[in-house]
Amino acid sequence: MKLTAEISMYPLTESDYKEPIRWLIKRLDSYPNIQRVTHSLGTQISGDCDEIMHILATEMKATDAKWGKAMFVCKFVEGELDLNRRT
Repeated sequence: MKLTAEISMYPLTESDYKEPIRWLIKRLDSYPNIQRVTHSLGTQISGDCDEIMHILATEMKATDAKWGKAMFVCKFVEGELDLNRRT
């Protein structure tokens, strides 16, 4: 099954919040089997459902290990949306 997820990350640190977000986006770019697009409110990733869920679990753990607590808000839609489409 294909899945598209929209992720918004809110670092709960007193330091600059932009650095952890950029770090996460760069890490998401390292996964060759997913499509990624970032906009002002979040990042969308699309691909195989099992891989997307594995990526989210891996990156949430990595974020906690590197930056401490962060809140992740995720929205899911079944199917692989065209992330390059502009509305």
